[in-house]
Amino acid sequence: MIIRIPWRLQLVIAISITMTSGNPLFLQRESRRNIKPVIKWRPPMDTWNWTETPRNDEPFFKPSNYTHKLPPSANETELIAHMAALKRNYSRLLWDNDKSSNLPLFVDKALKLLNLKQVYYEVEHSVMSKVSCTACKAGAGLLQHYIRLGKSKEEINKMIYQFCVSLNIQSARVCEGITRLFGSEVVYVLKRIALGPDEICSFVIGDACGDVYNPYHEWEVAFPPVPKPAVRALEAPIEKAPSFKVLQISDTHFDPYYAEGANAECNEPLCCRASSGPALTPGGGAGRWGDYRKCDTPKRTIDHMLKHIADTHTDIDYILWTGDLPPHDVWNQTKEENLKVLQETVAQMSDMFPGVPIFPALGNHESSPVNSFPPPYISSPESNIAWLYNELDTQWRRWLPAGVSHTVRRGAFYSVLVRPGFRIISLNMNYCNNKNWWLLLNSTDPATELQWFIYELQSAEFNGEKVHVIGHIPPGHSDCIKVWSRNYYAIINRYESTITAQFFGHTHFDEFEVFYDPNDLGRATSIAYVGPSVSPYYDLNLGYRIYYVDGDHDATTRLVVDHETWIMNLKEANLFGYPIWYKLYSARSAYMMPSLRPQDWDKFIDDMTSKEDVFNLYHKHYWKNSPRRGTCDGECRKRLICDARSGRSHDRRALCGHIEARIDGASPAPQTWRAWLYNGLSVSPSVQQV
Repeated sequence: MIIRIPWRLQLVIAISITMTSGNPLFLQRESRRNIKPVIKWRPPMDTWNWTETPRNDEPFFKPSNYTHKLPPSANETELIAHMAALKRNYSRLLWDNDKSSNLPLFVDKALKLLNLKQVYYEVEHSVMSKVSCTACKAGAGLLQHYIRLGKSKEEINKMIYQFCVSLNIQSARVCEGITRLFGSEVVYVLKRIALGPDEICSFVIGDACGDVYNPYHEWEVAFPPVPKPAVRALEAPIEKAPSFKVLQISDTHFDPYYAEGANAECNEPLCCRASSGPALTPGGGAGRWGDYRKCDTPKRTIDHMLKHIADTHTDIDYILWTGDLPPHDVWNQTKEENLKVLQETVAQMSDMFPGVPIFPALGNHESSPVNSFPPPYISSPESNIAWLYNELDTQWRRWLPAGVSHTVRRGAFYSVLVRPGFRIISLNMNYCNNKNWWLLLNSTDPATELQWFIYELQSAEFNGEKVHVIGHIPPGHSDCIKVWSRNYYAIINRYESTITAQFFGHTHFDEFEVFYDPNDLGRATSIAYVGPSVSPYYDLNLGYRIYYVDGDHDATTRLVVDHETWIMNLKEANLFGYPIWYKLYSARSAYMMPSLRPQDWDKFIDDMTSKEDVFNLYHKHYWKNSPRRGTCDGECRKRLICDARSGRSHDRRALCGHIEARIDGASPAPQTWRAWLYNGLSVSPSVQQV
């Protein structure tokens, strides 16, 4: 007699075998690291069993109109050259060496060697160098010095404030707000970790601080002992087949206190508010529809955009909303203010798109303080994140099935069966955020999110489902910690036949990330689309994305067939008094791509590397055709192209070495046995860079 075991029971048995065979849930890397100390693996600090939670298995989305006219295919004979260079307008940061005399001597000497303007710029743009590393070590050393002296929380907060003001890092009110919001959290974490400045800053900053071995932050997720299906050549979607039309909105950063005419050059993290003061120069006032300087989005502009979308794209099937709703006033936020922004923006979306399914993801700005997302084991009332996750569940449930409430309230992630054979999984990418200080306590798969992700993907594989993944911070971005990104990369490659697209935001730019086979970095396996921001913060036009996804038919691939970026020229809107939204480009036509499979995007990266005019067009679109974008020299070009190749963060040497050599005009060095060995083990951080 043949006994048929249900797929759920198969999966539970498979995972149980893995757990009971002598391996911990998160596997140690000792076998690959025999010259290192034993990894001090630390398990999750809760007992959540994801296999016992209900799973959404009923199709949620019933399209009424899912055959759409696609943009024209590639037929252009030449590409558009990039515009003349315009110098970007960065906020100035002033500081005075003489004012640092009240600091400990070793910190005073270190700070005098630093270019704090550069540090401020790098932190703001998530592009780190040795300068930021040195500043990080000095700051961490200073805080730990005071903690060892037994200073109270109030004394340390006072020191942080004096440090901020005396070096003119920000205005006194910004320094006070930052100290009030972040000081207690940082001190709480630093008192409870056994890491020095080298380990802390390597963990937070990444490559710029070296690959310092850190046994407290080395872990791996466990895969069930189910063989990976044979990889088959990915066929291009059938032309003119039914499709879904999908809207992506990201990084709205609605500012309820935006004031037309207010000072837009206030030298604070966010300007264009009544509290920024009046304009000091004739051209220094905030524009009516927004501003290229450090200003977020006024309500009238968001309302205008949503009405334009509803009027222009009447056939949208569903919406991806990838986070970052509050403004950038990070020194002045409260939980109540952030919840109010959440509630108001959800109401805007719900009113403008009645009956349209919306699938949200959580951004890093939704919490207060910003970037603070403690895992579930942090239960103290002043630090617990339930205030946000419970409200997310309340607001999101108008669009999502009731069965996802348990994971939304646990960690702001969920899985929904959209159509038969098609699933969307929304991840909370703040558990990889290097500015989330709570991860220093224990970065081992916070909230057990990645292990749950594997469970969902394995279930989807058993059921023959295709999956789209949505989130906020792109996994290859430098803001995503290396160990989390490495595990995510392994998951994407294990389930490359199931995951057909990924969608993120966060960077505010119009870009993408390609994933590669860890054992063959020439074979592209997956594509992540990084949508543009609505907010112009800063030096940017406003934008959104439209995707055409292979729809319901017998041979569907669920791949993205094409995508368009639509923008509003902010300069013209403020000059003429009325915004005009228009399509900037469609990917297949502009980049002359036959389809948008991972291998097609890999070919496009190759074209950008070898053809300057192709890169210049991409650079124009990357900036959403902003008139304030600057020139992109060789280093800039290498960085942007490497970003496109980096679905795995802080691993540029393995992923981009040959790209940099080609742009520099040098022939790649012959691949020696040592280089071959390094390349083959690039997933492992145990390999030392030499």
